Amino acid sequence: MLVQRTLAGDQRAFEMLVVRYQRRVERLIGRMVRDTDLVEDIAQETFIRAYRALAQFRGDAQFYTWLYRIAVNTAKKQLLELKRDPLVYQSQMKSVDEDETSGAERELNSGVADTETPEAVLASKEIAEAVNAAMEALPEELRNAITLREIEGLSYEEIAQALDCPIGTVRSRIFRAREAISGRIKPLLDRQTGKRW
Repeated sequence: MLVQRTLAGDQRAFEMLVVRYQRRVERLIGRMVRDTDLVEDIAQETFIRAYRALAQFRGDAQFYTWLYRIAVNTAKKQLLELKRDPLVYQSQMKSVDEDETSGAERELNSGVADTETPEAVLASKEIAEAVNAAMEALPEELRNAITLREIEGLSYEEIAQALDCPIGTVRSRIFRAREAISGRIKPLLDRQTGKRW
């Protein structure tokens, strides 16, 4: 209904769409780009592109699935542009590394309960870092599929629409991504015998 109202010229309807989906789009982009400085810019570009292409939205898929596809394509384009300019890319990667360190420390400090032992906190931090490293090491198509499934909570059908590929391919990518991540964290979990994760 909001799409129809926007096409009829109601600007407030599109603003409502932006408010409704902005955080989800930013979360998705954040998992792909990993640079907090770029996330808002790419999200804004995503909504600009969506607005311009809104007349092409046929309603075959849900609106957010269509929007996510635009977000994924916009983020991919931005990553390609960063790689073409090595000075910008190195600068961005350096700031990402610094942000991840400070973010991990914030998570560690804010998530520590008084009853947790330092060993348990350290083990949790190691596992979280291993999961993040495993996600980063995945090929882009696997990382996108697992992010949409496990972080965004999309169904296999919605992911197939968002990534414009068959559902069997989505299932395969998610399976392979889970296997790769499991292979990276299993040794850490095996060391923590008797613990619940």
